Amino acid sequence: MCCQGAGRLGSGINDRGPCLVEVAVAVAIVFETHSITTDNEAGLATGWLDGRLSERGKVLAAELGQRRRHDGIAAVFASDLGRSVETVELAFGASSIPVHLDVRLREVDYGAWNGMPVSRLERERVRRISQPFPDGESYQQVVTRVAGFLEELARDRDRARVLLVGHTATRWALDHLLAGADLAEVVEAPFGWQEGWAYALPAGWRRPSPAIGSADP
Repeated sequence: MCCQGAGRLGSGINDRGPCLVEVAVAVAIVFETHSITTDNEAGLATGWLDGRLSERGKVLAAELGQRRRHDGIAAVFASDLGRSVETVELAFGASSIPVHLDVRLREVDYGAWNGMPVSRLERERVRRISQPFPDGESYQQVVTRVAGFLEELARDRDRARVLLVGHTATRWALDHLLAGADLAEVVEAPFGWQEGWAYALPAGWRRPSPAIGSADP
């Protein structure tokens, strides 16, 4: 018999230890970040500027395609910012996997500070959970738009395995919405790159109430 009261969605973990949890999964999500850019290498926070891949980034984008083309991916959904578009073109341009661009998967908008030094961003991030960057967005606003995307994904892609290609803030929103992570904690934590993150999007998933996901002005 399956034990009750599992903690995070799809985690199979609760206070009594691991167990098997019967979760009706609508969509299996694999998330990958866009590849390395010239701004990354220069220590700049690109935000809603397009950016472009560095030579090393182009190599890694090709490796992403090699890693995921035969991974059972039914479709790719990517941020429409230039560095993400370039990543998926290099990774999947020669494949038959459909690629869809979506503005809701963008990085947080740093507004007037798009392109600022990463050192400045690191000082500002924790202040911008609910307070938008000047002329830009807050991280809660990113959560709100990613939640809208996930609701549509649960409705339209039942039982599919899909790849999302986006940005650091996109992943933080997924951690918050699908893994129950505290938004402030993930925003404050150091970034650690890896070859993809997996999420289970339950059947019938609905965006959280504004009190949970968005205190936007």
